[in-house]
Amino acid sequence: MSALRLRKPGDQVMFDQEQWSVISKTHQRRWRKAFKAICFTRALVSLSKKVIDKNGPLLRTLSYVAIDMQPAAAEDSSPGKSVSFPNVDPKILSDMVREKNIDYLNHFGGVNQLVLVLESDVKHGINGSDADVIRRRNFFGANKYQKPPPKSFLSFVIEALKDTTIIILLACAVLSLVFGIKEDGWKDGWYDGGSIIVAVILVVAVSAVSNFKQSKQFDKLSTKRSDIRVEVVRDGRRQPISIFEIVVGDIVCLKIGDQIPADGLFLEGHSLMVDESSMTGESDHVEIHETICPFLLSGTKVTDGIGVMLVTSVGMHTLWGEMMSSINGGSNEETPLQERLNKLTSYIGKVGLAVAAIVLAVLLIRYFTGNTKDDRGNKEFNGSKTKSDDVLNAVVKIVAAAVTIIVVAIPEGLPLAVTLTLAFSMKRMMDDQAMVRKLSACETMGSATTICTDKTGTLTLNKMKVTEFWLGKEAVKDDGTSLDMEGNVLKLLQQAVGLNTTGTIYKQHSASEPEISGSPTEKAILSWAFFNLDSNIEEVKKNNKIIHVEIFNSVKKRSGVLVKSNSENKIHTHWKGAAEMILTSCSSYYNKAGMLKVMDAEERQQLETIIKNMAAKSLRCIAFAYKEKGEESGLVLENNLEENGLTLLGIIGLKDPCREGVRRAVESCKAAGVNIKMITGDNVHTARAIAIESGILNADGDLDNEAVLEGVEFRNYSTEERMEKVNKIRVMARSSPLDKLLMVQCLKQKGHVVAVTGDGTNDAPALKEADIGLSMGIQGTEVAKESSDIVILDDNFESVVTVLKWGRCVYNNIQKFIQFQLTVNVAALVINFVAAVSSGKIPLTTVQLLWVNLIMDTLGALALATEKPSNDLLAKRPVGRSEPLITRIMWRNLIAQALYQITILLVLQFKGRSIFGVDEKVNNTLIFNTFVFCQVFNEFNARKLEKKNIFTGLLQNKLFLAIIGITIVLQSIMVEILKRFANTVRLDWGQWGVCIGLAALSWPIAWVVKCIPVHAS
Repeated sequence: MSALRLRKPGDQVMFDQEQWSVISKTHQRRWRKAFKAICFTRALVSLSKKVIDKNGPLLRTLSYVAIDMQPAAAEDSSPGKSVSFPNVDPKILSDMVREKNIDYLNHFGGVNQLVLVLESDVKHGINGSDADVIRRRNFFGANKYQKPPPKSFLSFVIEALKDTTIIILLACAVLSLVFGIKEDGWKDGWYDGGSIIVAVILVVAVSAVSNFKQSKQFDKLSTKRSDIRVEVVRDGRRQPISIFEIVVGDIVCLKIGDQIPADGLFLEGHSLMVDESSMTGESDHVEIHETICPFLLSGTKVTDGIGVMLVTSVGMHTLWGEMMSSINGGSNEETPLQERLNKLTSYIGKVGLAVAAIVLAVLLIRYFTGNTKDDRGNKEFNGSKTKSDDVLNAVVKIVAAAVTIIVVAIPEGLPLAVTLTLAFSMKRMMDDQAMVRKLSACETMGSATTICTDKTGTLTLNKMKVTEFWLGKEAVKDDGTSLDMEGNVLKLLQQAVGLNTTGTIYKQHSASEPEISGSPTEKAILSWAFFNLDSNIEEVKKNNKIIHVEIFNSVKKRSGVLVKSNSENKIHTHWKGAAEMILTSCSSYYNKAGMLKVMDAEERQQLETIIKNMAAKSLRCIAFAYKEKGEESGLVLENNLEENGLTLLGIIGLKDPCREGVRRAVESCKAAGVNIKMITGDNVHTARAIAIESGILNADGDLDNEAVLEGVEFRNYSTEERMEKVNKIRVMARSSPLDKLLMVQCLKQKGHVVAVTGDGTNDAPALKEADIGLSMGIQGTEVAKESSDIVILDDNFESVVTVLKWGRCVYNNIQKFIQFQLTVNVAALVINFVAAVSSGKIPLTTVQLLWVNLIMDTLGALALATEKPSNDLLAKRPVGRSEPLITRIMWRNLIAQALYQITILLVLQFKGRSIFGVDEKVNNTLIFNTFVFCQVFNEFNARKLEKKNIFTGLLQNKLFLAIIGITIVLQSIMVEILKRFANTVRLDWGQWGVCIGLAALSWPIAWVVKCIPVHAS
């Protein structure tokens, strides 16, 4: 099989010379060994005959002959190639599933024969030892695809260098360098141009490092998103493993909503339907059948039914792997906030460009009209007497200054701040059990006005336990249940549980504890059957043959199975589902004595009361019912399950307690102006009880009919009625996924920003329709996760509230940074413009402006955009869809600080020398130092937009304190050590005190300004 390739029907068998040579040599060796063995055996026989004919003594020989026959494959295997599976070619397996070639499969002898070829087992899977898994991975490959190489650090540097203003600055720096060296020589002439080059390199390096780190962070989160859990059977045990650990030969269990983890073949199951649109583009779902179409493609989704598959190809041997390896994993997604900030940046940039153009024109006019003087007091331009090199050098300096004003004016730190805060929040949210799939969800969640949440697993623990069992109208105690009922009822209940389930029980040996797998509901029922009914699930399955299965339906709220007994000529229909719905289909029931009784209207009413009372205790009520019929002519004529005239076997109540902190979380949401609506499939009594327990409903107030209703009622309302009542609804019970979708659509039409939780495949439309889709990480299907924006990893409602808090934090952090940066932009533009127009000189040099740009863009973004969320954020109302990005409160703070900075710096510019009795160089250093320290103190003001106490929670933000410390240290070095580089002079202690004192006045000014009442928007 390894030498001969399988061929398609109609193809001729073609071998090249090399293949014929290998085949010929192999056969020759085998024939020689066989010939030697035959000759040797004949010689022994001939010799023994001679001895016997002569009646002589028998020769003493060995009792057997051993011939060492090495497999031919081992001799011919290429170096490094494993021969673990000599009869399997991975390429043939890959082509078979990819091309859906049934003839290839028939060459292997069918699916079951291929299971044996791959050394697996339909029931027990592979043995699962480390050695076996490694052997399979080495031979068939790992279930991973080759990702395109990530962007290198150099590419981020090149991107930063492509900025037009940076290119102009570098060109000016080079010209300044050339003129300086030509005029003053290498020793002193390189300072002006060299300083600008160093400053530009520093800005580019910091920007590239920041973007590179964020890119790495997004790649890491992308890998985490693709690591899904898959259920496999290994060594007879059903267990969840990572999709990356799947190997060829694995037996994988599939259910609705699962992503098929690798290429493979269908082994067994019921009603399995697959959505192959991601691979083929066809929207019609494909029905999988063991004889007609058993092929399952990696990356496709299970839309209906259950099944078990054999993995035949993994990773790069699948079409999905090839497709994914060609897709660049980098995220180019631009969030709505980033789009708004880009527009703001563009607008401010145009203003900065206009100011720079005016400054450029004024400075050039003043220079060429002889109104500027050098350090000696002489005119810089004297017509033809001035050297051309001096003119060019002066013009280059003027252009560099104008370009630097543009650099400072354009707040390119705004998009960087968004990227930083999103990356920071995504990483922290992962620690808080929330994985972000779409960046825009981070900021949108901060605007959420309504959260539509599931009950099971989100508000409750999803740890179910059977606490009540009713046989007819009598309750049966938990202890010794099997002894309190008749054998015929016990047998039927064991069948009802063991055959109508998607869960399994694995018991390694008699003394070990059973390992029960399945959904929480299935696990609770199986555990009850195992311990209380003494049920042996495997034995029950052996004694009965399953003919047809109806998977749990979210509309009918039930699942059913049609079975035939191996020992009796009978067929049973078993149903399991919502108690009140099963009850409507029943016409009889068993009592505790095992007697079959007809169910009249009065008894039906009594049973409904029992269900209602159980539900009022927050119990999920599930009923078992069956119907028996004889087999006609030994054949099953139809697979339809009987739905009427059923016999009620029993009702169980499952307790799923509320999560400990859920009431506190619900109250936090209400305080934050966010409405909570519970949408559940449970009956109205259970839903109401849980809603009261979790705080969604008030026990006194919200118990009218408008606050609690069933999905069918909401569905049957007219459009006007729905729009009128949707705000009043708190709980919707017995709802279908379409009811949830309808609710979301109505809320959005009313102007709400809606967040929705969901875990099922059918929840996908509602998750997509919502402004923020929140899927469940534990119980959620892969289809639900892919339709969502954020995955709640622990299925906990408290984590939903944490996401809400982070969403508000992202928005708040961006607003803080906008206020801080625009203050710098306004102050820098006004100071340079006024100084240039009035005196012809700019107080801040190119290098100094670039340093300020670095402080406010990168360091400022790091300091303000990484603030952690506080509980104060939940005391505010949600931010509306049309809420302006820059609020009136921000304008109040921004204008006050900018006016103060402009005032003191212009006073220093025009009166500083006379006030402090210093020369121009010292005065310019004072202006530069004061300006920088104003930004340092203003960073503290920006931490709290509304609160007067700007120091709240300061010690918790160590990064902020570190950046403030770094900024102060670097500024001290710029002034005291790098004098030539920064064009500064050393200041004495008094002058340092003046700079810091003037800057520190921004704190009391901010406090006074915040006393001025301003409407939020």
